Amino acid sequence: MDKPSFSAPDLDAFCLLDTLALTVTGQAVDIDQAVLECRTNSESPDSWCRDCGAEGTPRGTAVRRLVHVPLGWRPTILHVRVRRYRCPTCKRVWREDLSQVAASRAKLSRPAVLWALKCLVIDRMSISRIAAGLGAAWHTVNTAMLATGQQLLIDDPARFDGVRVLGVDEHVWRHTPFGSKYATVIIDLTPIRDKTGPSRLLDIVEGRSKKVFKTWLANRSQAFRRGVEDIAMDGFAGYKSAAAEELPDAVPVMDPFHVVALASGAVERCRQRIQQETLGHRGRSGDPLYGIRRVLLTGANLLTPKQVDRLEAVLAAEEHTQVDVTWWVYQRVVAAYRDLDRARGRARMQAVITGLSARVPAALAELTTLGRTLKRRAADVLAYFDRPGTSNGPTEAINGRLEHLRGTALGFRNLGHYLLRSLLDTGGFRPLLHSLLR
Repeated sequence: MDKPSFSAPDLDAFCLLDTLALTVTGQAVDIDQAVLECRTNSESPDSWCRDCGAEGTPRGTAVRRLVHVPLGWRPTILHVRVRRYRCPTCKRVWREDLSQVAASRAKLSRPAVLWALKCLVIDRMSISRIAAGLGAAWHTVNTAMLATGQQLLIDDPARFDGVRVLGVDEHVWRHTPFGSKYATVIIDLTPIRDKTGPSRLLDIVEGRSKKVFKTWLANRSQAFRRGVEDIAMDGFAGYKSAAAEELPDAVPVMDPFHVVALASGAVERCRQRIQQETLGHRGRSGDPLYGIRRVLLTGANLLTPKQVDRLEAVLAAEEHTQVDVTWWVYQRVVAAYRDLDRARGRARMQAVITGLSARVPAALAELTTLGRTLKRRAADVLAYFDRPGTSNGPTEAINGRLEHLRGTALGFRNLGHYLLRSLLDTGGFRPLLHSLLR
């Protein structure tokens, strides 16, 4: 703006008080904080008794102290001078209604709570930093934000509308030897399928079992369950059983990440077994199989010529034949998922499953186990190629964001707080909160 035009300053609007029916009557600003003295400018004072309806007589004023939105990152306190009344009939004494400014007995004004919620959800700040900006206690800010966030965002039943693709996975919410540490995360993958935005966390429930997921599905509405078309999951049979019972029309899809993890796990176990059988000890520096442990898990098309030469030299040894065969199967699984033609990729994966379903030599114990798993979940594995956009990859991404949240908070001990903070952080509430802050 090259030539701005100025008008008379409006201190009430600048301090976000005009919408609260407050006006500033005085100020005291120092290095540590700013204090604004305010009074209500309501045209209809709250002077009528709520019990008998008689008009009360003024009985002076009282000051209510509220933490407000920090101005210039300086903690700001409101001293709101409130009128007091006394009923001449029933002798009841009351104060002027300030519910528009703050909740009953609250220590934060409503704009301060929204500001703190914005810092938590949009800016992903820690509660300690938010409390320092407001100049309030950690517990005061945490309690106000979680209560408002749950009421305003999480308890909104509309957030379950339009869900057509679900993702479910286990999650470790704390890494301590005491108490339950597992939870089940349920993700909305519909925006990924429709290419309208990122995935979002629908819910996170304590425990990881068929009962946990089945109970969560049973508590959803009939419209929600009828609307779910696909459900992406890992190889855990409990989640599949729960989905089959509660969502009989939904197509279960076993995620590529977990299928490749099963195949790579077979390679690792086979390498470790052959290592013990040939050398009699775990892998050490200088051992042939130990030296190529990372190369074995790299896609064949990503290997450098030097890595190819090392791999071929080690796997050419007769005692390493079982590792060679297992590695070959693993590469076929990876190649099937990397094929740009989904129909051809499906055919390649079907060939792998068919081959492992036939008689596998007893010596290849790892491939036998892998074959049984893929045969049992063949329909779920192949469904990935028929249902584009249905993958648990975004679910793993949200798990990573929850790990970052736990690091920001320096860990959690209270599961209830963790569940609410996780939903606020990854529940897709940012656009809604932006609209509320306008």
